[in-house]
Amino acid sequence: MLADAFAYLPSDILVKVDRADMAAFLEARASLFHHRVVFVAWQMPLPLKIIPDGTSKCALRQLLDRYVPWHLLDRPKAVFSMPIGQCLRGPLRSWASDLLHPDRLAREGYLRPEPITRFWQQHLIGRYDHTTKL
Repeated sequence: MLADAFAYLPSDILVKVDRADMAAFLEARASLFHHRVVFVAWQMPLPLKIIPDGTSKCALRQLLDRYVPWHLLDRPKAVFSMPIGQCLRGPLRSWASDLLHPDRLAREGYLRPEPITRFWQQHLIGRYDHTTKL
């Protein structure tokens, strides 16, 4: 919890939320970071936070169960990620094409141009999403 509070949340998750809500002209509040909520969470014993099967946020789930239908709570996580693949096909296409040009790759000599060019072409036509490889 300490590492999340001082590293992961402020430098990653909260930054992403802030950028996303500003882009949509929204003002978001991280209500679970109210000082009283944080104080209570730090005081709670671990079995109230995580049960042996690995389920987390147990106390929060029990509280929400009073107000929210269970099928909305018992869902897999939804990943919050940037649409890099779409950007590479759209507004960043010329920039990425310059960086991934076979001549440049061959000249720099760090990577083999052939597989990268193949991944790039497949990605551009939408045949595969090679975002992570690229």
